[in-house]
Amino acid sequence: MLRSHRPALTAGCAIAIAALSLTAIPALATSAAAEPGPTAGAPTGVPTEVPAEMLDAMRRDLGLTADEARARISNEYRAGTATPALRKSLGTAFGGAWVTGKTAELTVATTDQGRHGMITAAGAKAVTVSHSLDDLTAAKGTLDRAAEQHAPSASAAAVWYVDVKSNSVVIQSADPDQASAFVTASGVDRGMVRIVESAEQPKPLDDVRGGEAYYINGTARCSIGFSVSKGSQGGFVTAGHCGEAGATTTGVNKAAQGTFQASRFPGNDYAWVAVNSTWTPKPVVLGPGGSVVTVAGSQEAPVGSSVCRSGSTTGWHCGTVEQLDTSVRYSEGMVSGLSRTTVCAEPGDSGGSYISGSQAQGVTSGGSGDCTAGGTTYFQPVNPILEAYGLTLTTG
Repeated sequence: MLRSHRPALTAGCAIAIAALSLTAIPALATSAAAEPGPTAGAPTGVPTEVPAEMLDAMRRDLGLTADEARARISNEYRAGTATPALRKSLGTAFGGAWVTGKTAELTVATTDQGRHGMITAAGAKAVTVSHSLDDLTAAKGTLDRAAEQHAPSASAAAVWYVDVKSNSVVIQSADPDQASAFVTASGVDRGMVRIVESAEQPKPLDDVRGGEAYYINGTARCSIGFSVSKGSQGGFVTAGHCGEAGATTTGVNKAAQGTFQASRFPGNDYAWVAVNSTWTPKPVVLGPGGSVVTVAGSQEAPVGSSVCRSGSTTGWHCGTVEQLDTSVRYSEGMVSGLSRTTVCAEPGDSGGSYISGSQAQGVTSGGSGDCTAGGTTYFQPVNPILEAYGLTLTTG
């Protein structure tokens, strides 16, 4: 987990926030003819503007030109809109979906080759796979339950997830023999599992050095995720490992801020904090250089999508969503349902915002590596937090 990520800031923070310059997105990807994206029947609501600072970060971290970044964000939004409908239509034949390439071409997998025509008619590329997403998810769930009953060592299985691109459940392990034994003991079909040798050891990155974001009980530091409300009560979501229910918070200016209303960790990694009347939740995430990025919704981005993270230790960094529904074994216990990304983070970034375009994705949980050499980071998706606590995302 990464405890101090840069948050979506509340208006009460005593910090000057510069207005963000915006750049228009073209209606279609400039290279759509060579690499078609999911543009057929594109819905209304596709983002028309991208913050210039976000384009700068995507150029730096993803190697994209400004036009490629605009096209990618636009097509990722379309892919995120098209995927739920395709999944519903394919039913048990749905094998997962992901985007690839600089213009984010949508690929949809199915176990039924006869459904390719329906997929391509929706503007996506179709591939045939052996296992449905339901079957892969069930296999991962079996591993989760096995780990809860008899936790594997960190060297045996540090991370496991459904990888839609390889149509398998992947286990990252420093000891493949132990990982294989874990799979056998769980009863999962070995043919659905791919063991990848990896030295990655995710861990919580608690930071008590002080700085931006917010403080828990006057000591540890974390970052705000996204502004929310519950009825007339305003607040924000963050990582569960940042604090337990009843813990008090102070803001970046050390003024009294709020109280943790509910928190869950391990199992999941989410919490929400109710703020007092001197703080006004705003629909923004702090971007690069003191700018702000407006939050417009929380549509889940497909695998392969670009995503940017804001954290109070390392600032603004971008990468891609590698897998959804990932299980991670921290020393405190297992956390499931996380999303795995190539975005870097460091101690003190926990709880902060992950955003794709204008769509909130989640709050930073944990990871490995750093922002000098690079690393892997996991976020707790935001929609399950909203659903668990009956919260409404604050949008602009």
